[in-house]
Amino acid sequence: MNAAQLQKTLRASQYAEQVLNLHSSLLEQDYKTDQFLGFLSSEVIYQFVHNALNDIQDENQWMQSLRILRARLMFRWIWQDANHIIDVVTLTRELSDFADACIEAAKHFARIPLLAKYGEPIGYSGKVQDLIVVAMGKLGAQELNLSSDIDLIFAYDEQGETNGRKCIDVKEFCILWGQKIIYLLEHITADGFVFRVDMRLRPWGDGSALAISHVALEKYLSQHGREWERYAWIKARVVTQGQDGQDLLAMTRPFVFRKYVDFSAFEAMREMKVMIEREVTRRNIEDDIKLGAGGIREVEFIVQVFQLIYGGSKLELQDRQCLVNLKHLGEMGFLEPEAVHDLKDAYLFLRRVEHAIQALHDQQTQSLPTEPDLQARIYETLNFSSWAEFKKFLNEKRAKVIFQFEHLIKDKTQDSPELSFSDLDEQLNEILDEHAKNLIHEFWFGHAIKKLPAKAMQRLKTFWPHLIAAILQSDNPQVALIRLMPLVESVMRRTVYLVMLIESKGALQRLVKMATVSPWICEELTHYPVLLDEFLSMDFELPKRQDLEDSLRQQLLRIEIDQIEDQMRVLRLFKKSNVLTVAASDVLAESPLMRVSDALTDIAEISVQASLNLAYQMTAKKHGYPIDADGVRCSLEHTAFAVIGYGKLGGIEMGYGSDLDLVFIHYMDEQTDTDGIKPISGFEFAMRVAQKLMSLMTTQTLDGRVYEVDTRLRPSGEAGLLVTSLKAFEQYQLKNAWVWEHQAIVRARTIAGEQSLRTKLEELRCRILTSPREEEKVRTEVLNMRKKMKDHLGSSKEQKKDGIFHLKQDAGGIVDIEFMAQYVVLAWSGTNPDLAHYSDNVRILEDAAKARCLSSDDASALIHAYLSERAESHRLALANQNMQVSAAKWHDTREVVCKLWQRLIDPTAVFALGSE
Repeated sequence: MNAAQLQKTLRASQYAEQVLNLHSSLLEQDYKTDQFLGFLSSEVIYQFVHNALNDIQDENQWMQSLRILRARLMFRWIWQDANHIIDVVTLTRELSDFADACIEAAKHFARIPLLAKYGEPIGYSGKVQDLIVVAMGKLGAQELNLSSDIDLIFAYDEQGETNGRKCIDVKEFCILWGQKIIYLLEHITADGFVFRVDMRLRPWGDGSALAISHVALEKYLSQHGREWERYAWIKARVVTQGQDGQDLLAMTRPFVFRKYVDFSAFEAMREMKVMIEREVTRRNIEDDIKLGAGGIREVEFIVQVFQLIYGGSKLELQDRQCLVNLKHLGEMGFLEPEAVHDLKDAYLFLRRVEHAIQALHDQQTQSLPTEPDLQARIYETLNFSSWAEFKKFLNEKRAKVIFQFEHLIKDKTQDSPELSFSDLDEQLNEILDEHAKNLIHEFWFGHAIKKLPAKAMQRLKTFWPHLIAAILQSDNPQVALIRLMPLVESVMRRTVYLVMLIESKGALQRLVKMATVSPWICEELTHYPVLLDEFLSMDFELPKRQDLEDSLRQQLLRIEIDQIEDQMRVLRLFKKSNVLTVAASDVLAESPLMRVSDALTDIAEISVQASLNLAYQMTAKKHGYPIDADGVRCSLEHTAFAVIGYGKLGGIEMGYGSDLDLVFIHYMDEQTDTDGIKPISGFEFAMRVAQKLMSLMTTQTLDGRVYEVDTRLRPSGEAGLLVTSLKAFEQYQLKNAWVWEHQAIVRARTIAGEQSLRTKLEELRCRILTSPREEEKVRTEVLNMRKKMKDHLGSSKEQKKDGIFHLKQDAGGIVDIEFMAQYVVLAWSGTNPDLAHYSDNVRILEDAAKARCLSSDDASALIHAYLSERAESHRLALANQNMQVSAAKWHDTREVVCKLWQRLIDPTAVFALGSE
């Protein structure tokens, strides 16, 4: 052996001296292999364990062999660490791989006598039950240190009984199995131990059963799981093989990683920090480089608090390893590059110090020694010239951790002493009217407050000054207060939301700003407080279509096809949360109108497509697949079904309250039966798909509806069938449809379904619109339809006299411009087919100018008027106001539209806008 390296190893570890004295010949053999310079893959480590235990059936011999192997490997690892041959990450990974291999071996060995005595454990489903071993803590994260305990939890999939001569239940079998594993690994013999096993992280801790079923664990976490357990389960990893273990771990993820932003993690960390500080003081372990200030635990806490807050939505943060997550936090911008560097640097150094401490006597301790000789061994191992030099360097690292930790967990509720009930209420009272003052009084002295639990009341009182301070800074404090009070009342029992808003001042200020602009947003948040989670994590950029599609697909993939309520919930929250995101971007980032409408349209289309996919799968699962009109069997990829969007959806002009005008088209053989166990005709199949789609989207649940859906634009309207074949749709549109139905086709567009059928429908739309028509007849029909709409939906004479203008229905409003665009397409696309290309009004008018059907000035004037009126309609929708506005303010815009209407559609029209 290399004499200098050996000397350094023995100086670093008295335990290594003992191993060398006991196993010198074995260590010489090990050294000859690679001079302890190489690294061990997990496969090699598993082979070491397998070779050491191969064919051993005697328990004492088995335990001796594994303990000797452990001593040999520990000598190697201490050698490599003391001589700085191995880095921290590689060393901790190898140690963890060895622990995994030992657990697997112990599990296999412990099972044999249990099977002989009791038979196989059989679950109620008839499946043989396996013992699921979950590694927690450092082993779970594959960050095991040189003399670490291993934290384990034992579980099994389902209850049942063994099938042997002596029958016991599965739970008892697994408890005996786990007890034997612990004994095999931690029992101290003349050859030492393999690993100390800590089971205290299991549900209910010491005193509870040693093994727990999947169902019981799920119930415990959902009903009794505490905040500190969320931190613990971050690192959970199933050591044993099998799908049952992976299913169990997947079940725990929602408990650990909330779907939306969860700022309550800060409060939980503060509480744990206080507990740890008390323990450090009580045990006088300030020099504990794990638990003391600036120690390993604080680095882990910094990382874990971000994991708990954002891990539900940012899947990269669900990694178990501290350094991997630290890297992600830097890449995502949650931590500054300097902070990432300082924390990583400190963490790696602290882990080296931890190894140096534990190598001394193979003990699980992180406290710096007080004996001069042991101190010398430590600082020499770590390449320092003195204890003072080492301590100075160590304290510099710890100081950087302390700085980052204190900055992160600084209690936002304590850093604003000026925030008090009396001062802020006095300022607020000066600007509120009696109604608002009464509202506050009724809130604080109402029945709901009296029934509030003590902790919730404490959080509410902490939150209130922050809310009032933000309201006082708003443009319209009274409006903000009145609109936000119902929201506060709806979430005051779900205090996690109050914590979120306290911790995120920026989010609270944005919430107040949005309240002043939009009561609609406040009402959405009040009715569906879960949307607050999304609101707090918003970056206020308009969502991208690909991201929306990926998000909804991933959420629905986790739900079985027959779990309809869960599917409905996902669809509703997807729509509501993303529309809220668009509204926030609209209000706070002042996103352009057409991009807002594009985003709202994307959300609607994706919702329809997802609902269609689900409806089709449900129907096919029950009845099998139909045959298409060409005799080809349908499938999930070849659905022979499509959805046409009309109106605002078809015209890519969705607003916040828009419903969906849909028409369903199929390309199935209506007479031939499906190929399932319960066959139905192709026609009935198509009908059921449409009905299920409607049900998924329109059924009223606690989460509301996805959208209101109107299907009256289908052939023959309400008297017609819900679903129409492509052939019947074509015949109706070409032979029987009214002109107003062709007007509707102008703003129609396929939005979901099989692409080949969508292509056929788009071609048919073009054929319909480019059919030759008499201009005069089109003009007459358009004029008659417009008159009917004005009479039924426009402002009354009295309203017009009072200076009211209905932004959508009155002369010079949105519908006039839409009708002019539709007239342009129907009257002139026969000779200018390009006019039938687009379904949105802006591009239709632009193409009309290109085709010289309209002058550029006229087209630009109409587009400008249209966008102005639509922008105002969006603002009114956000403000929960109807479309009736001041006629005087819109005089000039209306005059432009009316003059073009007169020239294009109705030369006889006489306008007196000022006197309407």
